[in-house]
Amino acid sequence: MKAGPKGPAFLLMTTPGDKREGSLEAPTRHPIDWRSDEFYDEGALFNELERVFDICHGCRRCFNLCHSFPTLFDAIDESDTMELDGVERKAYWDVVDHCYLCDMCYMSKCPYVPPHEWNIDFPHLMLRAKAKRFRDEGASFRDKILAATDTVGNLAGIPVVSQIVNATNRSTLGRKAIESTLGVHHKAPVPDYHSNTARKRLKRIVNATGEGAEATENTRGKVVLYTTCYGNRNRPDIDEDLVAVFEHNGIPVALADKEACCGMANLELGNLEEVEKSKEINIPVLASWVDKGFDIVAPIPSCTLMYKQELPLLFPDDPDVIKVRDAMYDPFEYLMLRHRDGKLNTEFKNALGKVSYQVACHLRVQNIGLKTRDLLQLVPDTSVEAIERCSGHDGTYAVKKEFHDISKKIARPVVNRVKKAEAEHFVSDCPMAADQIAQDLDDHESGNPMSLLRNAYGI
Repeated sequence: MKAGPKGPAFLLMTTPGDKREGSLEAPTRHPIDWRSDEFYDEGALFNELERVFDICHGCRRCFNLCHSFPTLFDAIDESDTMELDGVERKAYWDVVDHCYLCDMCYMSKCPYVPPHEWNIDFPHLMLRAKAKRFRDEGASFRDKILAATDTVGNLAGIPVVSQIVNATNRSTLGRKAIESTLGVHHKAPVPDYHSNTARKRLKRIVNATGEGAEATENTRGKVVLYTTCYGNRNRPDIDEDLVAVFEHNGIPVALADKEACCGMANLELGNLEEVEKSKEINIPVLASWVDKGFDIVAPIPSCTLMYKQELPLLFPDDPDVIKVRDAMYDPFEYLMLRHRDGKLNTEFKNALGKVSYQVACHLRVQNIGLKTRDLLQLVPDTSVEAIERCSGHDGTYAVKKEFHDISKKIARPVVNRVKKAEAEHFVSDCPMAADQIAQDLDDHESGNPMSLLRNAYGI
C-alpha cells in the first residue's frame, strides 16, 4: 500500500495540528468547499479516489459495513494485478453507487480520519463523486422522484390521490407495475401517505409561545418541532406521540409556520443545489425560533443529522446554520438531558417488558450515546437490547430494484438478532429501518420508541 498524502484543501482543510499519526483524539470533520471548480474537476476527483481506495485496500477494516467496500475489494482481488492499478474506473462508480452516506466507516471503523495525517473522509469523498456525476449527467426519473419528497408528498397527500397511491402500493400487480416503470422493487417496504398530516393534526400548537418548563444547563425547556416530511405525511403518529410525551413532561411544543424537506434525499443524490434550496427555506424559520428561546427537535435521525452535521459542513459561514445546529436535538437526547438535571417525569404506569431496539446508523454517528435505550430502561420491568447494526435501508437505497436484495443481506444480522431475542417489542428510531427489518420477522410489527414511551406513561 502506498502511503496516503494529505488530501486536497477544499475537502480536508488541514492545520499544522492535524499532522499526527496514531492520534487518540476524536474524529473531526472539515468543511466542504462544494462551490469550487476543483471540487468538480475530474482529474482531481480521480486522484483522490485512487489515493483513498488504495489506503482502504491496504486496511480493509470496513469490509462488513456496507456493500461499497466489498465491491471495491472484489474489484481489486479479481483484477490482473490484484492492486488498484488493475481496476477499471467504471468499478469506481460501482463503489460510489453503494455508498448511502451512513457515515459509519468514518465514525466507527476508519483509523485514518482527521486528525490523522492521511485525512480520510470516505463518505464525503463519495458525496463529491455523486455531486460531480449529478452535475455532469443529472439523475434518472426514478431517482429524482424518490428525492422529491415534498412534491410527491403534497401530491400523494390529496385525499383521493392518497387512497389511490396507498391501494396501489398494497397491490401485488400495482407494485410490479411500479417496478417495471420506475425501478422501485416490488417487495421493498413503502409507507402509506396520509392526507391528514401531522401538521394538520397538531395545528393547535402552531406558534405556541408558552413560558416553558424550567430551563437547565443544556435545555431551554421549550421546543419547536420540525415534523420532517416523513413524519408529517407518512408517520404522523410519531409526531403526535412526541408532542404527547413532551407535554406530559411540561415541555411546551410549538410548530413552525412552514417547513420543507431537510435535503437528505438530495444529498444522497449529489444534488447540492437542491440541498441549498431546502436550506434557504428551513434555516431562517428555525433560526427565528431559536432567537425566541426555543430548542429544536425532530423525530427522524437522518433529519437531525442533516442539521447537526451536513448543513454546517456545506455552509460553514452561515451563522443561522450554526445557530440551528447548536439548538437541534434528537428527542431522546433532549429528554435524557432533562433527566440528568432531575427534570424528567419518571412516573411510569406501564412496564414494557423486553424490547429489541435497532440503533439507526444516522443516530449512532451523532455521538450522543444510546439515549433511547437509556430512557426506555428507566421504565420499571423493562429491558432493552440495543442492536448496533445497519438495517440496509438507508434512505432510498433499499427501495431501488438494483440494490434491494443487497440491502436485505445487510439487514440479515439484525433480523436474526431480533428473532433470537424473542422480545415483546421491536423498535427503531428510524421508521424506514424498522419496516425493512420487520418485513422479515414472523411475529413482530415495526415500532417506534417514542410510541413505547408514550405507552409507558399511559397517556
